[in-house]
Amino acid sequence: MASLATIEPGTSSLALFDTIAEMGHEQVVMCHDKASGYRGVIAIHDTTLGPALGGARFWHYGSDEEAIIDALRLSRGMTYKNAVAGLNLGGGKSVIIGDNRTAKREMVFRAHGRFVDSLGGRYITAEDVGTSTADMDFVHMETKFVTGLANKSGDPSPVTARGVFRAIQASAKHRWGSDSLEGKVIAIQGLGHVGSYLCKELHQAGAKLVVTDIDAAKVKRIVDDFGAKAVEHDSIFSVKADIFAPCALGGIINDKTVPSLKVEIVSGGANNQLLEERHGEELEARGILYAPDYVANAGGVINVYSELAGWTRERSLRKADEIYDTLLGVFELAREQGIPTYVAADRTAELRLKAVGSLVRTWPPFPREA
Repeated sequence: MASLATIEPGTSSLALFDTIAEMGHEQVVMCHDKASGYRGVIAIHDTTLGPALGGARFWHYGSDEEAIIDALRLSRGMTYKNAVAGLNLGGGKSVIIGDNRTAKREMVFRAHGRFVDSLGGRYITAEDVGTSTADMDFVHMETKFVTGLANKSGDPSPVTARGVFRAIQASAKHRWGSDSLEGKVIAIQGLGHVGSYLCKELHQAGAKLVVTDIDAAKVKRIVDDFGAKAVEHDSIFSVKADIFAPCALGGIINDKTVPSLKVEIVSGGANNQLLEERHGEELEARGILYAPDYVANAGGVINVYSELAGWTRERSLRKADEIYDTLLGVFELAREQGIPTYVAADRTAELRLKAVGSLVRTWPPFPREA
């Protein structure tokens, strides 16, 4: 987000509390279960729009402070993502500290579920990096405040990919006056679940694909299925294409990659694509249109929200289609105010938070009981 504070490892606890206040968090909970070895952080950023929703990330952090920092940043990002997506959800996130390759998962995630349940619905957890729908089933044994279950909304990747596809179309419409992708060359980095589904949608729209991934088998499948051209991992940044779609790790738009880009649009499914905010300004200076990542990839949170709201998969996909108009609105705000698109996305979220937060609460006709 535009005003996100920077915290470095070694920060004192007093400075950390200052940062929590500066970033606007409502609650940060440190959790430990001796029997299972579970250690976790649950960060609730803002509940203006509704209960805080955000996934549980299972990761081997270098320090406890690093884990807390990640939870703070990610939870604040979820507030903005949920607000821009038009969902009645606040922003939260949890991180579980440890080796996510462990086979001993049940007790870890049941412990996580108990801590989530202790918050009484202020935070709803879901899958994220290092966790799965099966893990959420363990969480569900201990709490109802979990979504993304295997037998319900399940894998969010198809809905996420649909939203990214619509974001690419909106970007094309803003840049070239038409959202047709027929004949457009699109360079895609990362062929996981989202990247693979995105390739299918783009191929059906007539785009020409250039792809890369660290997994050779995934690359071969996309080449065979969609006639894509494969390139070495680092070469994807210098491919001459119309659009670059990062769908792997964050921080991919940085000092090294920005000068190499030979595209007119960056629009993809990866989280936190800008290593630093100034890289968004550098894209702008080079005439490259940037679709803010948390607008483009909101299909994932739309999918898990659909489970809470009882939506069908078809309705979830229709909601993901709305990312097209949302992103066009972000681009127009950026043009009107002369600001980078990533700042315009933040302002769009903040406007909704302010509008909902300003609604007058109507009190019941009788005083509350003492």
